[in-house]
Amino acid sequence: MQLKEAYDIDLSIVVPVFNEKENIRDLCHGISEAMIKLSGKTYEIIIVDDGSTDGTYEVLKELKYQNAHLKVIKFRRNFGQTAAMKAGFDYSRGKVIVTMDGDLQNDPSDISLLLDKIDEGFDIVSGWRYHRKDPFLKRRLPSMIANKIISMTTKVKLHDYGCSLKAFKNEVAKNIALYGEMHRFIPALASWMGVSVAEVKVNHLPRTKGSSKYGISRTLRVVLDLITVKFLLSFSTKPIQVFGFLGLVSGFLGFAIGLYLSVARLVFGQPIAGRPMLLMAVFLMFLGVQFITMGLLAEIQIRTYHEAQNKPIYVIKEIME
Repeated sequence: MQLKEAYDIDLSIVVPVFNEKENIRDLCHGISEAMIKLSGKTYEIIIVDDGSTDGTYEVLKELKYQNAHLKVIKFRRNFGQTAAMKAGFDYSRGKVIVTMDGDLQNDPSDISLLLDKIDEGFDIVSGWRYHRKDPFLKRRLPSMIANKIISMTTKVKLHDYGCSLKAFKNEVAKNIALYGEMHRFIPALASWMGVSVAEVKVNHLPRTKGSSKYGISRTLRVVLDLITVKFLLSFSTKPIQVFGFLGLVSGFLGFAIGLYLSVARLVFGQPIAGRPMLLMAVFLMFLGVQFITMGLLAEIQIRTYHEAQNKPIYVIKEIME
């Protein structure tokens, strides 16, 4: 896959969309209006159609011939928001990449706020939907709890990990491997590079057209991805420290119980054949061996992973430039 590496324009605006036919015209118009106010900035708008089935791509093809700044990437099927965002990163040419949602809930006029922070020297600037226009119990409260947990787990303090309106220096964004639902964890994933992260308050508009793509199933996937992120940040190059530690603890407990039972049998003459603790001791010692073996295998896999070529997480059907 040939990707353009030259950063020959100032700004790339990446927007993943899925079944947003009703919003796509207003979205492109709003971004273009915001960019007019940023006079002197060269830019491109990259809209990634994540396998839409409602006619979104047909509207995008029409808009492409009306807007020379628009680049459209169409996936063959729905690969998810993370894959769509990664495709936008890969095919961007801007020195700075701005991401936003395609549902018109992000305000394009806030792009200037993000760029001001980038100009101050920050590598990543994340939006904070300070006055969020979503139901409190269904969306805002779970999001507040999740943001607290993510901040504590990753050690990257942000009020709003779920806000898609973010700005990245290109060299930072293109060096992050994205999988699953990990696009929301980009600031945390990039933290291993020693990047500087800022947060600014941005507008959040109510959805007026189309339907939300978020549900409880996505929340569960995010929880699982958070576990993955924590592992990648802390132990991606040293998995033996996780599995080896568990193996040593398990093995030590099994050995200690076995030693106790041996003393009880040999010194005090107590019968141990029918005692559950004997089975527990054997189980823990076997479990310890398994954990250590898993750690060694994980070490081998990690080395293979870091030495292997990158494998795309999406398949593109067509690109219009």
